Amino acid sequence: MIIKPKIRGFICTNAHPKGCESLVGSQIDYIKSQSFDTSAAPKNVLVLGCSTGYGLASRITAAYGYGASTLGVCFEKVPTTKRTGTAGWYNTAAFHKFAQDSELQAHTINGDAFSDEIKQEVIEYARSKGVTFDLVVYSLASPRRTDPDTGVVYKSTLKPVGSSYSTKTYDTDKDLVHSIDLTPASEEEIQDTVKVMGGEDWERWMTQLAQAKVLSSGCKTTAYTYIGKELTWPIYGQATIGKAKEDLDRAATAIISSLDSLKVEANVSSLKALVTQASSAIPVMPLYISLIYRVMKDQGTHEGCIEQIKGLFSSCLYSDNADVDELNRYRMDGIETNDDTQALIKALWDQVTQDNFHQLSDYEGYHQDFLNLFGFGVADVDYDADIAPDVSW
Repeated sequence: MIIKPKIRGFICTNAHPKGCESLVGSQIDYIKSQSFDTSAAPKNVLVLGCSTGYGLASRITAAYGYGASTLGVCFEKVPTTKRTGTAGWYNTAAFHKFAQDSELQAHTINGDAFSDEIKQEVIEYARSKGVTFDLVVYSLASPRRTDPDTGVVYKSTLKPVGSSYSTKTYDTDKDLVHSIDLTPASEEEIQDTVKVMGGEDWERWMTQLAQAKVLSSGCKTTAYTYIGKELTWPIYGQATIGKAKEDLDRAATAIISSLDSLKVEANVSSLKALVTQASSAIPVMPLYISLIYRVMKDQGTHEGCIEQIKGLFSSCLYSDNADVDELNRYRMDGIETNDDTQALIKALWDQVTQDNFHQLSDYEGYHQDFLNLFGFGVADVDYDADIAPDVSW
């Protein structure tokens, strides 16, 4: 099969196995080139949402930075001989291939991480191996969640809270900068979004793992979030997503309190804005990210997923001098959100129009990262080559 990108709106409906493998290999090479203090290294790491973005980078960092055994949970489409799988499937296949070559222990469970069935499968696997987890990374992103207790399916909404909001956005499908009017969310939409993207499931995971006695004493856990600043607050920080993310802070406090006997450390980690399958779908973010790429690359401060997560592990999770903010969160977004950087982004935001968008922004960088999400746009991959899509783990 000749595999070329099939882009529809803000998603790509196929993926390239060789491209994904190359990109996973590049992240592994980066981590192997870095130095780590392994005196307090994690031995057994559970990554919930392990197949793309920050979750994949976390798994790579744990394995190749600290030599940890990793158990990953993801929800990916299986390829066939006639249809490609998802990028996350191919990323995971590549990780398993490299891990085996490096004699690193790795296992992946493919299924709905929100379900109690998958939680039980993780527990049973840990028991079968006689291991306890000393790090649990929560990096799930989904538009819907089924409540395991009630069976009710909740769907998340991308809307402002309180009042309508008008702003600029960029339509990647039409290559168009335009205004967008967003109506405020109802109370039901807010609560449903919190149900999907808040901290309830993170708590449920930690509680069930603790009850099953597969958490180590002193286990660390972190959930990933994005906070942003003034330009993104109306659709992110002070919107339905923001309400859900606030619930992560509540959950972190609840986990620490309820699992006090195990001395569990729970922190939310705020990471910088990057092109991900989730951020591509959020109004305003493609325009904002294109502009911050321009500013931060000009400053020499731009980082991708793997650089951010390497920093999180070495300077926060496994550092004796880790700083937290007033809500006990690790902040890896400090350079993006500082006043000087934001002033530069705001100046470009005020100027940008349809006519000058490609001059003022780094849309080329944004689009490159978008293609890379699905294994496309990789320099050392022959996209005219015939390739079998049915790659297995």
